[in-house]
Amino acid sequence: MHTVLVFIDVKPDCIDEFIQETRINTQNSIQEPGIARFDVIQDPDVHHKFLLVEAYHSDNAPAQYKETAHYQRWKTQVEGMLAAPRTKKIYQNIFPNDQEGSD
Repeated sequence: MHTVLVFIDVKPDCIDEFIQETRINTQNSIQEPGIARFDVIQDPDVHHKFLLVEAYHSDNAPAQYKETAHYQRWKTQVEGMLAAPRTKKIYQNIFPNDQEGSD
C-alpha cells in the first residue's frame, strides 16, 4: 500500500467552503478501486490546518486519482482558498497492507 499525507493551510475565512469542497471530492474518491482510504483531518487547535491521509492500493493509483474529474474540480475550487501551497509526504504502509485489509 502507498500512503500520501497532504498538508493544507486554508485561509481562515474559507474553512467552511474548503470543507464542503473537500467532502465532495472525498465522497467520490473513496469509490475509486485504487483508493483504500481517504481521510480528511482538521487540527483542533489551528482550525485552518488540514491533513489528508490518502492510502492507495498501488504506486500508480495516486496518478490515476489526479486524472479524475472530481480531483480536477476540487483542485480548481480550493486553489484560491489556500493560505500556502499544499505540501505532501509519501509513506509506505507496514500494517495493514493490502492482504491484511484496511480495518
